[in-house]
Amino acid sequence: MNSNRPYLIRAMHEWLTDNNEVPYVIVDVDNANTLVPEGFAKDGQIVLNISYAAAHNLMLGNELISFSARFNGVTEDISFPPKAVLGIFARDTGKGMMFEPAAAKEPESASNSKKTKLKLVKKPEA
Repeated sequence: MNSNRPYLIRAMHEWLTDNNEVPYVIVDVDNANTLVPEGFAKDGQIVLNISYAAAHNLMLGNELISFSARFNGVTEDISFPPKAVLGIFARDTGKGMMFEPAAAKEPESASNSKKTKLKLVKKPEA
């Protein structure tokens, strides 16, 4: 089954916009395929304004969120997978939704996760 995160991000963005709120996202910059401007992240995260006024050509896709925005007067292309989004919220009210961080690595296969450890035990001599 597909992840529900991209759908929830789109729904929250629409809800916040419809209620005249400015939607922001918290993005894990260490997540693969994340392209954000250098020097703006703090503690491995960046907070981005994704309102239509700030995020030009905003695309909230299932595989990638992308847009361009200005940082210190310079237009930057930004993109990241929805799994990198840690939360979406309103700037002024803080209303929104937080997500569990995406797993840093894939779970081990069932065959690798239950390795048996055998130990040879000698029967005591009588």
